[in-house]
Amino acid sequence: MAQKYRIYINEKVLLITTVQPKHPENFQRLDNQFFDLKTIYAQVVNQHKNKRFYILCNNAKAFLKKIKKSVMLIEAAGGLVKNPEGDYLFIYRNDKWDIPKGKLEKGEKKKEGAVREVEEECGIKVSKAGKKIINTYHTYIYKGEVVLKKTYWYSMKYKGSERLKPQIEEGITEVRWFNKGHMEDIKNNTFPSIMDVLEKVGLLKGTPTLL
Repeated sequence: MAQKYRIYINEKVLLITTVQPKHPENFQRLDNQFFDLKTIYAQVVNQHKNKRFYILCNNAKAFLKKIKKSVMLIEAAGGLVKNPEGDYLFIYRNDKWDIPKGKLEKGEKKKEGAVREVEEECGIKVSKAGKKIINTYHTYIYKGEVVLKKTYWYSMKYKGSERLKPQIEEGITEVRWFNKGHMEDIKNNTFPSIMDVLEKVGLLKGTPTLL
């Protein structure tokens, strides 16, 4: 069975896979023998021609595990919240639509952290986290070092009537409910990893990174 994992580097995607992409002409292949995320990070960021890269290996899970051990791993959790009307909760931060999430505290369980972050960032109370949707990965520079963030995403439900309140101190300027018919608006101004979450639950189809 094919194994595939994606690591996002800014707006670019690094695909770790056991099978060649369906459209390899859309990707630049990287050598898995001498792969080093710290080195590749700079190369990918400065690459203007390509936005998609892939590594072909025999065991994608083991390869990802090796990457995790090579850099600092930061764990985060968040939730895709749905209300009784069928609308979904989004936050506006860094000029993009996002799903509420944040770093896990020391010793905190993933589902508990996901609920806490949603409630803190949006000012509401939600029911406990439900099924896990997906895990996403992205890498960035933190205190001068390349780090890898793993985010655990869960489905959540909201049945209250509280007024949405953005957590301004976290850079969130707006919190809003969107129905299924407005997912294209989100897609046009969000992060690739968020599109992965939305596609997993069937709110988006055919995102470019899945080619």
